[in-house]
Amino acid sequence: MSATLLVVPVAAPLAAAGALVLAARRAPGGFSLLMRTVGWGATSLVLVVAVVLLAAALDGGIATLRLGGWPPGIAIVLVADVLSAVLLAVTSALVLASLAFAAATGEDEGYFVPLALVLSTGVYGALLTGDLFNLFVFVEVMLVPSYVLLVAAGGARRLAAGRRYLAVNLLASTLFLAGVGLLYGVTGTVNLGELAGAASVPAVGVAGAVLMVALAVKAAVVPLHSWLPGSYAAAGPAVVVLFSGLLTKVGVYALVRVYSVVFDGDQRWLWLIMAAGVTTMVVGVLGAVGEGSMRSVLTFHMVSQIGYMVVGLALFTTAGLAAGIFFLVQYVLVKAALLMCAGAVEVGYGTDELHRLRGLGRREPALAVAFGISALALVGVPPLSGFVAKLYLLDAVLHEAHYVAAAAIAGVSFLTLTSMLKVWNAVFTQPAPGPGGPGAAAAAGAEEPARHGAHVAVAAPAGPRTGVRPVLVAPAVVLAALAVVLGIWAEPLLTVAEEAARGLVDTTAYVTAVTSP
Repeated sequence: MSATLLVVPVAAPLAAAGALVLAARRAPGGFSLLMRTVGWGATSLVLVVAVVLLAAALDGGIATLRLGGWPPGIAIVLVADVLSAVLLAVTSALVLASLAFAAATGEDEGYFVPLALVLSTGVYGALLTGDLFNLFVFVEVMLVPSYVLLVAAGGARRLAAGRRYLAVNLLASTLFLAGVGLLYGVTGTVNLGELAGAASVPAVGVAGAVLMVALAVKAAVVPLHSWLPGSYAAAGPAVVVLFSGLLTKVGVYALVRVYSVVFDGDQRWLWLIMAAGVTTMVVGVLGAVGEGSMRSVLTFHMVSQIGYMVVGLALFTTAGLAAGIFFLVQYVLVKAALLMCAGAVEVGYGTDELHRLRGLGRREPALAVAFGISALALVGVPPLSGFVAKLYLLDAVLHEAHYVAAAAIAGVSFLTLTSMLKVWNAVFTQPAPGPGGPGAAAAAGAEEPARHGAHVAVAAPAGPRTGVRPVLVAPAVVLAALAVVLGIWAEPLLTVAEEAARGLVDTTAYVTAVTSP
């Protein structure tokens, strides 16, 4: 396998985005088909490359590339071990699903596709880079188009959410850059391989801690999470699907990578990470239980589910990390499916407020099935993917005698079930109000003002409310089916997750790949 393949995930979507922008500026209008074809083609190419890189990494071949042939310390190093490759595969699949959903909702008009491609370039680069400064650069490449996507359609609520999102992320980016600068000042390098285990030196440990705090903000770990529910609730339906599988997941990936390499899994701080993970699980699910719209329930659950992944990191055993990686992969797909269901309801009925939606179970059976399966996977009901993830995480937690964390996993799963039943009963099973039939109140009514800060579906594209068209629910059905497949046939992904975890516990191969000339 040629290491030059590592260029593709960074160059292909960026080049495609540039070409689309130039084409649109020369002849504006009528470019939807071209946008979709090029966007889907570039992302499909990245997915194929990711699968090739993953197969090579599983065979023990960590692909490494120094762009331009510059010596270590100067060159931009791209490296794909099992963890990077599997996350590259799942994020590119998520981008593909998001582009399909955006086409269904009509949100991919204008510059949505080029912006999504630039955003994905940042994500892929962050997953592949082997040094911290380029990690910072790729994260910023990811965030700049996300600002535009969040506020592009205008409106006071979106602009307010955009200001909050921008302010928090600028602060986190400043902290991130300060951490990188401190590390460079103390060690003289930002190469991850050369920083392996360096945090055992107190000064390096302090600099690394600054970096970890910045990454915790990006990952929305409690108490640094408050920007996420407010910002995501205001985004368009397809935009929030795109954000859900990419932005905070890059933060989680970076937390895991930096702690495993720079801190070498230092046991002294695992209690602090465990406390943050458990608190994130609990606070997120409590917020979800109190919300009154499909989207706001799901965005608070995003915070809660990040806690599960952080708990996997806090164990820092092969079993714990493997459970966290399995959880992350299946969760990206499940949460995207749930948000697609919520987005389809917003587009089809003009709102996702629970008190305005009734009886959609009979009127939208495919939507109900997709939501039901995905919700049960999120809860962790057998034989779905979430059950496998939580079972392995619970087993790893009990093996290390973290009984409080085990109790939190069980309790949070119960509260997740409670909140999902609340959504299910309100939207799908309760009888429709009035003579207009299921969902008629929502379809006919105008938007209501926000109540107690709850989400109102101002984000759905304008247009006649005719119910959920099949094309809107098709991407969610596909992702829900994957939750079933990954639950029943979990062994291949578990094998990949365990191999990735072994590479985090023993970083010798990764460090050698990053530092070798």
